Amino acid sequence: MTASLPRASVRETLAVTAGVLAPMLAQGVIVRRPAMTVLADRLQTDRRAAAILRGLRDRHGAGPVLLRIPGRDLAVVLDAGDVDRLLAGAPHPFTPANREKRSALRHVQPFGVLISDDAGRTVRRPWNEDVLDHGADLHRLHERLVRVVEEETDALAAEPVLTWDRFHQVFWRIVRRVALGDPARDDERVTELMTLLRAQANWAFLRPRSTRRLRELGRRLQAYVADADPLSLAGVVARTPAAPGTAPVGQIPHWLFAFDAAGIAAYRALALLAAHPDVLAAVREEDPADQRGLRPLARASVLESVRLWPTTMVILRDSVEDTEWAGRRARAGTGFAVASSFFHRDEENLPWADRFEPEIWLDGRAEASRALVPFSAGPARCPGRTLVLDLTSELVAAVVRDRGLTLSGPRRLDGGAPLPRTLAHTRLEFRG
Repeated sequence: MTASLPRASVRETLAVTAGVLAPMLAQGVIVRRPAMTVLADRLQTDRRAAAILRGLRDRHGAGPVLLRIPGRDLAVVLDAGDVDRLLAGAPHPFTPANREKRSALRHVQPFGVLISDDAGRTVRRPWNEDVLDHGADLHRLHERLVRVVEEETDALAAEPVLTWDRFHQVFWRIVRRVALGDPARDDERVTELMTLLRAQANWAFLRPRSTRRLRELGRRLQAYVADADPLSLAGVVARTPAAPGTAPVGQIPHWLFAFDAAGIAAYRALALLAAHPDVLAAVREEDPADQRGLRPLARASVLESVRLWPTTMVILRDSVEDTEWAGRRARAGTGFAVASSFFHRDEENLPWADRFEPEIWLDGRAEASRALVPFSAGPARCPGRTLVLDLTSELVAAVVRDRGLTLSGPRRLDGGAPLPRTLAHTRLEFRG
């Protein structure tokens, strides 16, 4: 009989729970809790988490290790090759609709493709890819997106200080116009509902769903699709045929959820550029007319922001059948957890682990590293990658073009020292 996966000791399980999982849960996996994010920054929790996981790998080997959690088989993934296998194996034998993920996301996107069963995924995934132009260099709404970004960021140029709160306000105006159309520009209730529902989702199965808020959000989104601005995602939704069971309007909450993480990534990218004036100058000089409409370095800076500080702190999968790992068996129903920062900042294998190196996204080094997964990977890779990178690269370029960018705040990101493993974006400020 094949032996089961190695199992962590009680002491090791407590260390992983307290030092790896608990800080993620405290910060908020679905929506960030600002105070806890600041505390995590002060404690540099990701650095401690990496040390704990390295110790686990040293003692048990590179394969997945089961934690001693009553009633749940949950394994932590410790090897880049296993990350690649896990993500490539979606939805069988490794489903993205993981138990913990379903219990959280049902609060905000009960019809989302990410937590759909096989039947739902079969119709929803291709439809999402179609609407979001998955795999394209630019989204079909690119020209409209550029105009919206320029119009909304124009006011920032004259403001002497740029804070997270101000950036966030402008960013969500952009998102609402791009996603739902110009009439949604000032519909802050949509954003508020998303935030409230995601805050409930942080508690997963410990909190009941707010069906009243879900219904209100659904009504608002349905209204924007029913009377769609043709130059918006809602317009694309209205024009795109959908098979029975697709639940087109039910896919929009996940896009809005993903945009929030995109805003954090873009703001951190601004901080990195402010601390690296040579790259900042090169981003300012980029001419998309010479690059088929793309802004490669601005885009690479956003990707590097997500590598350095992953907005998806943990990637989860569940096995739907027994699987074998180097001769050891994991039974069906086992959960697998990939701590993104552990692999994105693996100084044992990545010479540039703790420095800003946007060129890796342009010269093939990032692609060659199987564990760098800022948008996940495999068949369940984020279908919105094209749109997110299109919008954030234009946003970063617009902000740095129109204002000075001097970083102030408690964290220094220059000087040659290793970049912090945990970074509270809410405390970053820029002066013009």
